[in-house]
Amino acid sequence: MGFFSSKQTIGILGGGQLGKMLLNTTYQWDLQTKVMDPSAEAPARIACNHFVQGDLMDYQTVVDFGKEVDVLTIEIENINADALATLEQQGVKVYPQAAVLKVIQNKCHQKQFYQKNKIPTASFQLFNSKEELKDAVGRGLISFPFVWKSESMGYDGYGVQIVRSNQNLEQIKEGACMAEELVAIEKELGIIVCRSPKGETRCYPCVEMEFHPEANQVEYVLSPARISKDVAKKAEEIALAVSKAFQHVGLLAVELFLTKDGEIWVNEVAPRPHNSGHYSIEASYTSQFEQHIRALLDLPLGNTANKVSGVTVNLVGKEGHNGPVHYKNIEHILAIEGVNPHIYGKKETRPFRKMGHITIVNKELSVARKIAEDVKETIEVITK
Repeated sequence: MGFFSSKQTIGILGGGQLGKMLLNTTYQWDLQTKVMDPSAEAPARIACNHFVQGDLMDYQTVVDFGKEVDVLTIEIENINADALATLEQQGVKVYPQAAVLKVIQNKCHQKQFYQKNKIPTASFQLFNSKEELKDAVGRGLISFPFVWKSESMGYDGYGVQIVRSNQNLEQIKEGACMAEELVAIEKELGIIVCRSPKGETRCYPCVEMEFHPEANQVEYVLSPARISKDVAKKAEEIALAVSKAFQHVGLLAVELFLTKDGEIWVNEVAPRPHNSGHYSIEASYTSQFEQHIRALLDLPLGNTANKVSGVTVNLVGKEGHNGPVHYKNIEHILAIEGVNPHIYGKKETRPFRKMGHITIVNKELSVARKIAEDVKETIEVITK
């Protein structure tokens, strides 16, 4: 293993907060890193060995960057996957693999993948355009309500909308899409699976996600989830089946629905560090970020168990505030035991923009959840 205190380099495509948090491990282990991001102010620029400003969707830019590293990974899905395939052919180790990313980048292809591999998921229909979907609704082939999902470029609640009326239907974006059954959900769950090149696999405990009703963003993540052992076991089995089907390397965050009928269905996946695993920095024996680095280098995977219960609160920009960021009352939450803020380094705030997160750890999950609510009500992400 020649990466430690050497010139061998890990490349990271994307320099946002996930990239920044990956660098905590590389810095600790003295691993060389090179990061590329479109923004000169990317949060990860401050902790990598080399930073490059570049377009992640431009084929040649990605190829040129990848040629200069020994192992290449991502912290965002919107990457030119054809460039990754070329780099693989040229001998660069690319994780997740280009073929895996291509499927996951396209929500329609992702759903077809689940169907093909007999992974339980909500029923759906695919459409080449908004007009084609509208025609299907007009002819009674699709009934309200349903969930509309854009084929690509959806994230953090964007590209997803519950369609309850013709008025809602007019508001969706143009382009290929799917109409998905609106599931009666008891809870939204998540499991992160990590897989190494040699095939070693570890699961993190099932977490429970509570969503903001307006922004459709995760507001709280609770670990462990408040579910029975049988449900947790079933969720883990399904997440492992998804991981096995993809044969990915690195992290795979599997988002799940626990339905009112007690079924567990896969919603979608992300092949990278994920918001649902942020709690692991303080609450787990091995953080998701360290685990991803272990997988990239084909090192033994770490212990995924919790040391304590953890609840993560997302810090997002307050409505009505656009401009230089100010974290109001942060000194008050720092006085509370078990509170761990993570500020991502984004200088400009806007409504619902992810600016940081706070993890609350406690032996009792119920106590951590109550503190999380107090923290959420206390701190405000506003403009100066």
